[in-house]
Amino acid sequence: MQAISLATGAQMRVTRPGSDVMVACVNGGSGRARPGNWSPTIEWLVDRLAPRFPDAGFAEVRYRVRSWRMLPSCIADGQAALDALGSARRVVMLGFSMGGAVSIACAADDRVTDLVALAPWIPDELALSQLAGDRVTILHGSIDGWVPGIPGVRPAHSRGGAERLRAAGADVTYRRIPGAVHGVALRRNGRLVPLPRAGTWLADIEDALARAGL
Repeated sequence: MQAISLATGAQMRVTRPGSDVMVACVNGGSGRARPGNWSPTIEWLVDRLAPRFPDAGFAEVRYRVRSWRMLPSCIADGQAALDALGSARRVVMLGFSMGGAVSIACAADDRVTDLVALAPWIPDELALSQLAGDRVTILHGSIDGWVPGIPGVRPAHSRGGAERLRAAGADVTYRRIPGAVHGVALRRNGRLVPLPRAGTWLADIEDALARAGL
């Protein structure tokens, strides 16, 4: 694994650097501005996806500050990550929660042909036209939702985003995962602990990446 400092001051770590096809993975955020972290959901998934797709590289982005109130900063970090993957011919975006919005913005890069969004936040003001003709897979836990002190995104929100993406010309697949909450894994005492239906998330993401030609 290669560690890279990005032009914005964010960080990235890459499994199989120099691969022709890269999966760029971007994290969610919080209401309050917090230092960037390595996402347990993304890390748990990459640990399992990378062996299943040996011809692809996987890049995990660590924002400078992770907050949906600072979305332009997080988008800039995502774009800097794509710039640092300059040798990649094609990029698939994998975004969790706020990372869905970051991935959509990053799809303006012509190398991005596919987007896999996990419980994505898709704000109304976000431009979507750059995804016309691209494949978009949206996966969302059926019992996701915001409660005091615990961030989340209701499935109805991403369902509305899926319709807007279709209207913008994207090829959208939408699937709710019964019994799943917001996220795939968490970190406890330094260990990654899978959340309910983690195996279903993984299988559906594998299917999406396979449809992307990985």
